[in-house]
Amino acid sequence: MRIFVLLSRIPWPLEKGDKLRAFNQVKQLAATHEIILCALNTDRKADKQMAFKALQPYCRSVNFIDLPMIGIVINLIKAWFTGKPMQLGYFYNARVQRKIDKLIDEYQPDVIYGQLLRVAEYIRFQSVVKAIDYQDVFSMGMKRRYEIAGFFKKPFFYAEYQRLKRYENAIFADFDIKTIISEPDRQHIDHPKRNEILIVPNGVDHEYFKPMTTEKKYDLVFTGNMAYAPNVNAAQFLANEIMPLVWEKLPQATLLLAGATPDKAVRGLASDRITVSGWLDDIRVAYAGSRVFIAPMRIGTGLQNKLLEAMSMKIPCVTTLLANNALNGKAGIDLLVGETTRELADAVTELLTNAAKADEIGASGFRFVNDYYDWKAATKTLLQAISSLTNASY
Repeated sequence: MRIFVLLSRIPWPLEKGDKLRAFNQVKQLAATHEIILCALNTDRKADKQMAFKALQPYCRSVNFIDLPMIGIVINLIKAWFTGKPMQLGYFYNARVQRKIDKLIDEYQPDVIYGQLLRVAEYIRFQSVVKAIDYQDVFSMGMKRRYEIAGFFKKPFFYAEYQRLKRYENAIFADFDIKTIISEPDRQHIDHPKRNEILIVPNGVDHEYFKPMTTEKKYDLVFTGNMAYAPNVNAAQFLANEIMPLVWEKLPQATLLLAGATPDKAVRGLASDRITVSGWLDDIRVAYAGSRVFIAPMRIGTGLQNKLLEAMSMKIPCVTTLLANNALNGKAGIDLLVGETTRELADAVTELLTNAAKADEIGASGFRFVNDYYDWKAATKTLLQAISSLTNASY
């Protein structure tokens, strides 16, 4: 079976959640089917040669299409005045549409698979079996940003929330297969048939993210794309509100904020007890070099890959109810979960002062992700759905 995969970003390097999901799904799909990959690109600094080298072993054809910056600006303005989501305005371009149509005509795929509603407009009217991966519920993520935004930003975030909510609903019937990352996300899709959406979770490369023995340079670590608003918010919450409570009992406790492109607000958190590393060639060093991992997420949606990776490396984890609702780990057994600032600080302090408890949580979390989060098993759900509509084996 030939599958045309359309992405809103080049899935390399794997510093963002959507890239990680796309790369690993392509890798799994390519094991039994032929992949035609098409990825949009807005990053003028992207190393396309390295990305091509990473993707080419899994694809018959790899195509990168640049989105012109002037076109992005024009289309954002158009989207604002026509009531379309700004996400759509940013990524949709009529010239790019013609290039994608040409590729589809050339390769005649059996299935078209698009990741994120950002690309839905390019493929929603194609007369072939189509699948869309909502992945995260963008509307709910925007609503959560609206709820904590400053006075002047609130109207923009609320308008975008409403537009995204309408668009998530509008494209539903255009796709034969709809997928999403977790049950809580599925319930946030505002459509009467939302239970038809397949839950396709992420996995972990357990051979890569495995326990490592190394010096513990930091007490606490938080990782992620540090330009992404939910991660910026979490980093500020951690440094400004949680850590002062931890320092009341453990004044020498250190924190590492590790991840690509740290926002100015994140860089400003650096101090004698807080290190902001920026991009690391091997993020496993951050996990293995820390005693406890924390993901204090308050906004955003979807499944936190950072938690899966840390747990796969046997690092004891602390997170919020928001993040664990998607993960579905057993609170107090697989990881510690807190809702308030004090609860999160106490959970961190407990793991830093009780080695036996930390080892117990780390071991249970390790078993949990190895039992339930695997890329091959997760992608099988998608393949089964595709096969049922195309009469192809998976």
